[in-house]
Amino acid sequence: MIIYGKQVCLHALAHHSEKIKTVYVAKKNILPQALFHQYQDKIKFLEEKWAQSMAKGGNHQGLLVEMEAFEETNFATIKHSSFIVVLDGLTDVGNIGAIVRSAYALGVDAILVSGVRQLNFAAIARSSSGALLDMPLMITANILDHFNELGQLGFHIYGAAMNGENIKTMTFPAKKVLVLGSEGKGLSKKIENKINQKVSIEMKHAFDSLNVSAAAAILIDRMNDAIR
Repeated sequence: MIIYGKQVCLHALAHHSEKIKTVYVAKKNILPQALFHQYQDKIKFLEEKWAQSMAKGGNHQGLLVEMEAFEETNFATIKHSSFIVVLDGLTDVGNIGAIVRSAYALGVDAILVSGVRQLNFAAIARSSSGALLDMPLMITANILDHFNELGQLGFHIYGAAMNGENIKTMTFPAKKVLVLGSEGKGLSKKIENKINQKVSIEMKHAFDSLNVSAAAAILIDRMNDAIR
């Protein structure tokens, strides 16, 4: 997997050295001296045109890193979490990355992704500013089975919806799941039938909804703050 961009690459170099294969540098002094010495045997200098080609036209900012492929976490590990976020049918890597970043920063333990077969993990690593590299995440084709098992383990499952209960009035158990649907379709019917309760964010002005990544950050923060 090749990632690019200064922030995500520096995060990977600083915190995931065991996964780094090659460091591609296309801009002088882009690496802090300590990282330059640490990876000097793995550094290759590139001309701008080759860096642009490797980044497929993206904004590489003079730094690219080839690292081991992202490894999904298995459900046997995820089910031992306390707070799980489920992304139901989300495909936009920008939104997914923003949610992963907020989820990691605000204390979510793991993320399950349903309704998709694969994701561009390199792109999500970039859009999450590297948070994906530290967040347990799994794509699942068996989300209903997982919900059944999580329910047996004492998890309460909440779904974000416009007609849900105002999250400011609620308290939450230690074991909880927050399901976020796609911006276009919302929660899928099969998942909507499995949730225990719908939650929403009260709007101060007449407006349809927030961007899913903005809504996710607000909901996650409230659900971690109002534990009963």
